[in-house]
Amino acid sequence: MTGKRRAVVAGATTLVLLGSGIGVAQAAPAPGAISLVAATKSVIAERYVGDEGSGIYLDLGVNVIAGKSPLEIRTTRTSYQSKIVARQIVTKNGKKTAVKLPAGSVSDFSGLRNFTTITIKNSAGKVVKKYQTDFCPNTYDSVRTRRDAPAQTPYPRYCAGRTSEGGNPFLLGSVWGIQAGWNAGINPMPTNGKAFDLAAGKYQVSVALNPAYRKFFKVPVKSATASVAVTVVNVTPEQKAASAAAVAPKTTPGGHNHGEGDESAQISDYLPQFRAPASRPTAAKVAPKTGPRPDLRSLPAWGISLEKGRNETTGQVNGRWYVNFGATVWNAGSSPLLVDGFRRTGSELMDAYQYVFDAKGKQVGSFAAGTMEWDKREGHKHWHFTDFARYDLLKADKKLAVRSGKEAFCLANTDAVDYTLKSAKWRPENTDLSTACGGNTAVAVREVLDIGNGDTYSQDRPGQSFDVTGLANGTYYIRVKANPVGKLSELSTKNNISYRKIVLGGTKTARTLSVPAVYGIRG
Repeated sequence: MTGKRRAVVAGATTLVLLGSGIGVAQAAPAPGAISLVAATKSVIAERYVGDEGSGIYLDLGVNVIAGKSPLEIRTTRTSYQSKIVARQIVTKNGKKTAVKLPAGSVSDFSGLRNFTTITIKNSAGKVVKKYQTDFCPNTYDSVRTRRDAPAQTPYPRYCAGRTSEGGNPFLLGSVWGIQAGWNAGINPMPTNGKAFDLAAGKYQVSVALNPAYRKFFKVPVKSATASVAVTVVNVTPEQKAASAAAVAPKTTPGGHNHGEGDESAQISDYLPQFRAPASRPTAAKVAPKTGPRPDLRSLPAWGISLEKGRNETTGQVNGRWYVNFGATVWNAGSSPLLVDGFRRTGSELMDAYQYVFDAKGKQVGSFAAGTMEWDKREGHKHWHFTDFARYDLLKADKKLAVRSGKEAFCLANTDAVDYTLKSAKWRPENTDLSTACGGNTAVAVREVLDIGNGDTYSQDRPGQSFDVTGLANGTYYIRVKANPVGKLSELSTKNNISYRKIVLGGTKTARTLSVPAVYGIRG
């Protein structure tokens, strides 16, 4: 979320590749950038058959392998009204050049459109299925495929904005890539969302890189196709359940979620990482005025909905109305926001300190930045930093109508917002509550918001949403304000506030909500 009237413009300066020392060229990239490789010559695909129908998921084991150099693509938009543009980043003689991909390669941030064509023939050689699939170079399970490949990959694990499912619609720039000698599995299923099925039997499946990409990446014909024999077998629900039970893990760690509906389960079932005890720093009276700093920006509220209030015990409707929404504050600065909390002995309160770094990443100082408090409520049970953001519902004249009950936060890198920023962290470590918030036995906690990443809270519970029961029909604004009392040091505070217009209507028993688009986005 960004500043009032400049939520988009604030991020636009980061989208010019030339500003990152990357030139723009029209020449094609180096030959042999990628190849298609099948991990095996044949696979067995289970077709699940039950009372509600049948369906199949193909795992062909066909991968895109990067050659001697990484495959790196940056997708950006100069504003939310602009089209998304994809460019390959090519390094030659130590100089990086950005080469625009063919028209139609992208329509959103989910991946390359119509990247491959999959053709399925039955045992008689007749084509029974033929379709195109999109491709995301960022895959969670990417590994190196040859001994001399680099030991690590810098590229993100997902193409879309969120490090978990879903995500805010205000992504500005992303980075897709496959490390040299590493892999990314192709999508074997149609991308049109329609149900997919194949009868039990034997098939030959071919995967071909589509001509526009084969030409652009200069992939030889023999490296642009792969073929796999597929045997489809029927599996009943009983067989599926037995198979799942046999391989089910004994425990399940917590996953990504800042929606807070299931955080207590995550924290109790998964021992969170927290900072080892350290000497309490001597706080500077005034934050240093020079050097790298975070820059907190608020995105417009999103995922906005109207919900009837319910009794938490009985689940019965109680006559109240709530506006739920998601809120994202992100870091567009030149340094991560790093806040350490040090517990006051015998209490459930920590003193919080922001740490600052020089241009080489060396820690050069710290200063007091408020407090962290232990939230013992069900659905929380972790440490909250109290001075990160504030949510308000304003009347049409921008005067306060309702203040959200959410006033403290656990910082986590839940969403990518602009990975084309210089020094953006593409693979952040603390992406969920279990890695960032600490348990009640913690003596110290570290909470971080990395460059290019956002921290999202979905306001989906009464007490964290706006209670609009007694409000008159009309226009209101959801205001999100980062660093609300100015305790954090950042590059600018002029972009800390965002507004999102909503309109309440209807009657006392049947209220309505409309949310006008902002910057052409209805999310």
